[in-house]
Amino acid sequence: MGSLNRGAALELPVMLADLEELVRCESFSDDHAAVARSAEVVGTLGTRLLEAEPETMVIDGVTHLRWAFGTPRVLLVGHHDTVWPIGSLRSRPWSVADGIARGPGVLDMKAGLVQMFHALASLPSPDGVCILVNGDEEVGSPTSRHLMEETARGCVAAFVLEAAADERGALKTARKGTSRYEVVVHGRAAHAGQEPHKGVNAAVEAAHQVLALAGIGAAVGAAHPLLGAATVTPTLLSAGSARNTVPATARVSVDVRVPTAAAQDRIDGLVRALTPRTPGARLEVLGGPGRPPMQPASSADLFALASRVASDLGQAPLSAAAVGGASDGNHIAASGCPTLDGLGAVGGGAHADTEYVEVAQMVPRARLLAELMRRTVR
Repeated sequence: MGSLNRGAALELPVMLADLEELVRCESFSDDHAAVARSAEVVGTLGTRLLEAEPETMVIDGVTHLRWAFGTPRVLLVGHHDTVWPIGSLRSRPWSVADGIARGPGVLDMKAGLVQMFHALASLPSPDGVCILVNGDEEVGSPTSRHLMEETARGCVAAFVLEAAADERGALKTARKGTSRYEVVVHGRAAHAGQEPHKGVNAAVEAAHQVLALAGIGAAVGAAHPLLGAATVTPTLLSAGSARNTVPATARVSVDVRVPTAAAQDRIDGLVRALTPRTPGARLEVLGGPGRPPMQPASSADLFALASRVASDLGQAPLSAAAVGGASDGNHIAASGCPTLDGLGAVGGGAHADTEYVEVAQMVPRARLLAELMRRTVR
């Protein structure tokens, strides 16, 4: 990395210019063309800083990037897709004011990508490090999960550049696992005014199932001491085709968060065992377990190391957080690779109109990551 001064790699103006370029390239997960354009921008940034072009992989239309230097021992993980639909920049433009950067995806997780590239560029050599930036994390990483697990094999540590857990910069040392379901209710249509008795009302049956689903979480058992209890939350609901017709079909989306693999399996069995209450109705359960829980043991040693590094750098003491949201760290930890998450930007409002990054924290967080890599890869 001779053409880039290693000190300049951790200069805030340069990092902010790179962040602006990433934020201005919108990358909504469901728009594969936008994700491909974003991959080009991220790839160009990484190539400039690391003096190496990435391996570009397109899986089922989704574009992922990977850099590997020597025999990888440390894996850096990030994603370049966001939850923001194309056009969000018009109502949430890029801005930096009073030490705060804003824009769609600025916290989750484009600032983390900038910090990651600059941290690695600040080291004398990238040897022993592998970077994987996927394009579908926000939708559960369906096309990149195998890629991540495969890449993590043989690594002694994985550092995930998701945002910090809070405004204090807490690292994420445990995460709940996730499952997603859609319960489809099949009924029978009929005229709501003339022959409602001839129909099977899917909306009424869906109401029964919403109540049944809401009670499943409590049936799973005691709460985990750090991750809390399992939650089963009905979210999106829809039914019917016309105001004067008995609904023939209804759909209930279900979000599940679990502290343990046993709870995930137990809930899966209970959801699939749901039975209809309305005569003539039929249930169909789609979906299932997604990301497994990330247990505290997977991050304990790395968090202890990060705490020592922060102290040696003169930074504030690090704190740890167990969170309900899942990330690619769940998959990587479950594959057996020690994993520390939340090493990205410090800010708040992820997925919300208030999303922001504390600019002053970008360089210190990059320095923390750089020193973590240096001590882990040797």
